[in-house]
Amino acid sequence: MKRPLQLPFGTGTYEVCPQKIIALGLNYHAHIQESVSLRVRGLDAVEPDEPVLFSKLPSSIVGDGDPIVLPDILGTYNFPDERTDYEGELAVIIGTGGRNIPAEAALEHVLGYTCGNDVSQRNIQNGDRSGWFRGKSFDTFLPLGPRLVSPTDISDITNLTVQTRLNGQLVQNGNTGQMIFSVAESIAFISRNFTLEEGDIILTGTPAGVGPLRHGDTVEVEISMIGTLSNPVVDERVKNRT
Repeated sequence: MKRPLQLPFGTGTYEVCPQKIIALGLNYHAHIQESVSLRVRGLDAVEPDEPVLFSKLPSSIVGDGDPIVLPDILGTYNFPDERTDYEGELAVIIGTGGRNIPAEAALEHVLGYTCGNDVSQRNIQNGDRSGWFRGKSFDTFLPLGPRLVSPTDISDITNLTVQTRLNGQLVQNGNTGQMIFSVAESIAFISRNFTLEEGDIILTGTPAGVGPLRHGDTVEVEISMIGTLSNPVVDERVKNRT
């Protein structure tokens, strides 16, 4: 059985063991046009009236330094333009659960913040008749880290720089102030639909600049006041041939 991820937290560690992972799509203005150009299924250029939600499996979680694995099953489809993308974003871990949480009290329910990478297999995300679930939930498709930071150690959650680098090159450069729905608004909306429980994870969306991952790449997600999450990329098909 896979051991839960341990994140440094204060003077100790925190065991990441969510019952559910809820993620937001289309939560940065500039990413909307980008998603349309990528022909992401179910999305258009219209700014959403409410948060666009999807889920990822807890088994997709890995930590800082762990490989993102492009799974062997992709080779069975012969996709003409196979594409698995990085998506750097702020991840929220719930400390105190609840339902129908008001936005003005939502941040009181946060245990901490960390960096996340919502890795997305586009061909399957766009092709599965059931929606995005499988393309977002392969093993290793949610790196988190390098640490969990308490809300008391972040001066303003609405003004954090979110950057992604691929092989050292800056490819995403956003700010949490560019979110369409703030962290507080997102928590409130989600809790009106599903009871949030201690340990649940909310992924708050990605800025513009998403792009493909390939065997041998290194992808880094850096968020101010939190740190840098770094992961190598391994294609299981290449690994199995060597």
